[in-house]
Parts: sequence; C-alpha cells; structure tokens
Amino acid sequence: MTAPDRCAGDAGATSDGRLASPHGDRIELRDLRVTCVIGALAHERTAPQPLSIDVDLHADLSQAGVTDDLQRTVDYGAVCDRIVALCDEAQPQLLERLAELIAGELCGIETVTAATVTVTKLRPPVAADLGTSGVRITRRPA
Repeated sequence: MTAPDRCAGDAGATSDGRLASPHGDRIELRDLRVTCVIGALAHERTAPQPLSIDVDLHADLSQAGVTDDLQRTVDYGAVCDRIVALCDEAQPQLLERLAELIAGELCGIETVTAATVTVTKLRPPVAADLGTSGVRITRRPA
C-alpha cells in the first residue's frame, strides 16, 4: 500500500472542493459500497459498517480517447479492487483517516495528477435524525 504522505494538500481546489485537472479530464467513480470496521466508539469497533465511496481521479485521458487502449488510462476496476482491499485492512477510527489512506493509494498511480475522495458513513451513530455523515478530501501526488 502507498503511504498517505505521498499526496499533498488540496491547494488549487475549486470552490466545491474538487481539483481541476490541467486537462479538465477525470474519471468519476460513484457510490462504491463497502463494509468496513470504522469508528471511534466502542460499539463501532465490533462489526463492519456500510460506507459509500466516491472518487474523482484527475489524469490526462486524451491518449486513451484517441487510442481506445486500456493501458493509456486508469483501470477503474483495478482502482475499485484496491479501495475494497484497503477498507478490509485498514480499520481506522475516523472517516478522515480512511479518505487519506485511499487518496494516498490513488496518488501512487503513475498517471493520476490528483484524487478527490469522499467517504460517507451510511448509518452514522448519532441520536439526531442524520441520514449520512461524510468527508471529502483532495490530494495530489507529492
């Protein structure tokens, strides 16, 4: 796994927190459903919880568009597999930590110029009638 410190902060992010690719190109992955042991409360550490993960991978996609060659882009099936494996292994306390780990892993992909990761807890453990809780971060390769 790639260390999370391989990514820099969100300098250059747009007003909605997303980082514009110099080419305007990005691969968007939405609502990847995983289960993960995550949470700071004792009862959250006893069983996996459902999460939804969204990812924007910024990369130059022009050669893939011209050549129709999978080797010229980011294989999002492989990206999903990497995220699922990371969620199985990590067991962090905070959503922020999981997002950071995922972004660090994705910034290790050679052609990725930035990664925006949103991690959403689908059943947050709060007394209020809260539908979801989540974090979104943007990182660039260091």
